[in-house]
Amino acid sequence: MLDQRLDELASIAEERVSAVIGRQKAEFVSNGVALTPGQLLERLGFTSAQLSTPVKDLSGGQKRRLQLLLILLDEPNVLILDEPTNDLDTDMLAAMEDLLDSWPGTLLVVSHDRYLLERVTDQQYAVLGGHLRHLPGGVDEYLALRAASLRFSGDSVTRVGGAASGGTSATSVTQTPEKGLSGAERRAAEKEVSAIDRRLAKLAGAIKDAHIAFAAHDQSDYVGLAAEQEKLAALERESAELEERWLELSETLES
Repeated sequence: MLDQRLDELASIAEERVSAVIGRQKAEFVSNGVALTPGQLLERLGFTSAQLSTPVKDLSGGQKRRLQLLLILLDEPNVLILDEPTNDLDTDMLAAMEDLLDSWPGTLLVVSHDRYLLERVTDQQYAVLGGHLRHLPGGVDEYLALRAASLRFSGDSVTRVGGAASGGTSATSVTQTPEKGLSGAERRAAEKEVSAIDRRLAKLAGAIKDAHIAFAAHDQSDYVGLAAEQEKLAALERESAELEERWLELSETLES
């Protein structure tokens, strides 16, 4: 739906924001309060002066917020959002959460922002082991399952089967005894954890800059947007891989 809205914004690039929202319904109810489209725009960070700005002159982030507003004013039965908070600062994030939290339709959100998920959705799911799993306990349950999976994958378990007398079969389980880290191994693990911490800090800054670059990029330049998105995705993949390694090392150091 956002892609459709991107096309629509491109077709009305010369129009002023006030003219675009003037064609929408007169009000939108949020938390039991009726708001005009103009008031909603103010909530999403638009000033009164920006209402007379042509759509083509809006920043990337402003265009994204205008797209979201136009979708909300259409009041669809189902709204699907993929990482909707990527291009938002703290104030805009809070404003979006307020709108989505009071939205009456069915909302499907894919996001790494646990606080957004826990606020605006009633049920959470995660892909674990290649399967979609319901998480009654929310994100905390996901983190616990993930930690348990990492611990289990580190265990060395050998199952030995054999035939017993009397024609019955018996199965024994042999588990490699736990072995603590040697001094050198512990120092190496601690050194790697420290290096990962420093890299994650740098990646956090790089990801933030990538979000800003994506938001500021010309939204009609689809090729350029795709390139910016790929840069961002690569940074986020590296960060996720390092976080997994950090968790693995932390578990090892605590054992």
